[in-house]
Amino acid sequence: MAGGGPAANNGVLKRAHLYEYNITGYFIFACVVGAIGGSLFGVDLGVSGGVTSMDDFLKEFFPAVYRRKQAHLHETDYCKYDNQILTLFTSSLYFAALVSTFGASVITRKKGRRISIICGSISFFLGAVINAAAVNILMLIIGRVLLGVGIGFSNQAVPLYLSEMAPAKIRGAVNQLFQLTTCLGILIANLINYGTEKIHPWGWRISLGSAAVPAVLMFIGGVFMPESPNSLVEQGREKEAREVLERVRGTKNIEAEFLDMKEASEEARSVKNPFRNLLKRKNRPQLVIGAIGIPMFQQLTGNNSILFYAPVFFQTMGFGSGSSILSSLITNAGLVVGALMSMAVVDKLGRRFLFIEAGIEMFCYMVMVGVTLGYKFGDGVALTKGYSVMLVIVICLFVTAFGRSWGPLGWLVPSELFPLETRSAGQSVVVCVNMIFTALIAQCFLVALCHLRYGIFLLFAGLILVMTVFIVLLLPETKRVPIEEVYLLFENHWFWKRIVGTRQPPEKEMGEKEANLQA
Repeated sequence: MAGGGPAANNGVLKRAHLYEYNITGYFIFACVVGAIGGSLFGVDLGVSGGVTSMDDFLKEFFPAVYRRKQAHLHETDYCKYDNQILTLFTSSLYFAALVSTFGASVITRKKGRRISIICGSISFFLGAVINAAAVNILMLIIGRVLLGVGIGFSNQAVPLYLSEMAPAKIRGAVNQLFQLTTCLGILIANLINYGTEKIHPWGWRISLGSAAVPAVLMFIGGVFMPESPNSLVEQGREKEAREVLERVRGTKNIEAEFLDMKEASEEARSVKNPFRNLLKRKNRPQLVIGAIGIPMFQQLTGNNSILFYAPVFFQTMGFGSGSSILSSLITNAGLVVGALMSMAVVDKLGRRFLFIEAGIEMFCYMVMVGVTLGYKFGDGVALTKGYSVMLVIVICLFVTAFGRSWGPLGWLVPSELFPLETRSAGQSVVVCVNMIFTALIAQCFLVALCHLRYGIFLLFAGLILVMTVFIVLLLPETKRVPIEEVYLLFENHWFWKRIVGTRQPPEKEMGEKEANLQA
């Protein structure tokens, strides 16, 4: 049995030292099922990147790109794949996700996290089926839009669900199940692509249709998984919330945590417009850091550009079709390793340490890629085998660093920051901002690669430097802090305390509540 951890006794928090929990089978089941939602995003990242490099797919839907690719088959050329319709195939999903997340916010708040997860799985399944059966570009885009709606719902609800179900002491590791399943989804999708690339002429249909599998698993699991206690309290189902909390924590001594949930819920019910409430001074840190800064910077690292177009990118550098998918498979294995490393240390070393340490590494790797490509690549000059291997290794190291920092923490930290009254709305803004920049990067990366050439990687390096300074100055450490008491960190932060002021209850009221709990 455990309490709130060392952070709970630092004099800042209210009742964290009174929280108790055990790890139960019920808790593990709920978290594993919820985390499957991450695999939807991962499978799509892997599948779409691999399929867009397959000759059979290009001949069927993008013959102009295929002809250009064949004309430059033995050349290294930054502009081989510069085609806006091809990139629209990838980015249409993310535009759909950013729009759908606002509808998901209403459902997540009023009907619960579980219902949103189920809705997301249904939409994603339909999108996968339509894409696998596509006979024209319109069907492809419709399928991608439905996939995007599924991702909008799941990315909105799953990080919240995992953060609310997890005890404060291990919330970081539990929430990162979302990133781990995302990484595993990417890796499995690349394995599928590696096999289906050899099946002519319809192997790409298997790749696109394989996205239906995690959707089915998430739907079945969603039917049986419990709603989060926080969501049940928010809906006024307090008796059911107490029962679920007791089962999830494995103890009857849940009064302190339940009281925090009720207080948060009472404040949440007083908020008529949660999106407008996000703009208030007391929520300014959550808006700037959690809703805008972190999800924006997560995409501006450049990592997802590499994941989207890894096979295309490696083909551009002169790798063959099969070897380019293999190279991206190796790179994505680094992403899984990074996620496992992060899960192991995030609740020990903290969020800030991982952000800062990995940021320094990622800056160095991006500079290395940019300088190497600038010196040795382009205008028909082929990379030597040694330089090609070095680039694959450096990109793999970059992805591993991202996989233990901005990848998982980009979803974990925002889900920790918002108070209950703005949590669902805040997560919608997180997903929206994330998807806006995901879509923009997806739509613009190949164009930028064509025109900026190696300079795009130096640009990403500069952005990584900026975001690392952002973390150093503005983000307080949230490890082991109960989710309903994170707002207290901002009241004691060197910068944010000047903006948010204080909203702690009077000492007398606090004393009475503590006395009741101790009794």
